[in-house]
Formats: sequence, C-alpha cells, structure tokens
Amino acid sequence: MYPYLRYTKSIVDAFITNKKAQPLAFDQVSEVTVRCSITDIDPMFEMNNGRVLTVYDIGRTDFIIRTGLAKQLLKNRWGMVVAGCTIQYRNRIRLFDKVTIKTQLVGIDERWLYLEHSMWVKGKPCSSVLLRTGVTKGGKVIETAKVLKALGEPNLVMSPEPWVQEWIASNKDHRWPPMAKD
Repeated sequence: MYPYLRYTKSIVDAFITNKKAQPLAFDQVSEVTVRCSITDIDPMFEMNNGRVLTVYDIGRTDFIIRTGLAKQLLKNRWGMVVAGCTIQYRNRIRLFDKVTIKTQLVGIDERWLYLEHSMWVKGKPCSSVLLRTGVTKGGKVIETAKVLKALGEPNLVMSPEPWVQEWIASNKDHRWPPMAKD
C-alpha cells in the first residue's frame, strides 16, 4: 500500500510545520528524514526494493514544494511525470532505521529536469536513483524554459552532469518496447 500518511506528513512539513524546510534554490539539496516501517519491509526485514522508489516520492515532493515548483504546478494546472529512472543499491535499510533522503537537481535540458535522490542511514549511502522528470500540461511535457520562466529563473542553465549525459545517451540506444516474437 502507498504510504499516504507519511506522504501527507511530508507535504505538511514542507509547507507549514518544519522550521528547517526553508525555501530552496534549484541548486540546493533537500533533506527529509523518515523511518523504515513495518509496511516498508520484505521477508528479510529490510526495505523492499520497490518501496525504495515509493519512499523517494517523499523526497521529491519536499524538493518540489520548497523550490516553489509546486506552487507553479498548481497555479498553471501543470502536472509532473517521471519518464525514466535508474537505481543503484549499496547498503540495506533495516526495519526501524532512520533514513535521510537527499534530493538534488543534477541537470536541465530543453525538455527534462534530472533529479538525483539518495538514501542514507547512519552516514552511509544505501541507494541512489537518477530520474528524468518533466512538467506536463494536458498530458504533454512542456519545455523547461517555460517552467523556469514561471519560477522567475529564465536564465538558469544547468547542463546535465557528465554521468547524467552518459545515461541520457545510453537511453537513446535502449530498445523500447521489446518486440514480441510471433
């Protein structure tokens, strides 16, 4: 089940109650802390790999709210979509571990915002995910120039970092969708 209570709490914290939740510039890192709960674990008593991506939604939402993007999404009736991701796992997250989710923008191109999330327990990185995200209007991704203008940052240039550029290039070679054999 989706962690609606934690997700709602993160929205309230980002908007209202968390005194640390100061506005962020696009080049700053958002940090949110959650605890690995019984609904997050698999039979090995560690956070399920699929749940990791779901919990990253909490970090992304905090980043979107604190950078002012959420306000523009609502004002302009825009949506936000994840159009691709790649994830790496390094260390286990166990039941009741206190997890810090860090979120940062690692690149912008004409169409996409590239976000990196990472999860940390006791100062050790546990996982990292790179996301290709886009702002949508009427179900279609709009140009990032329009988004940046709405945010009051029309001149912001943040070319994707080299490792992100490699990922973008490799995705162009990805065969999609796989063809079924007759």
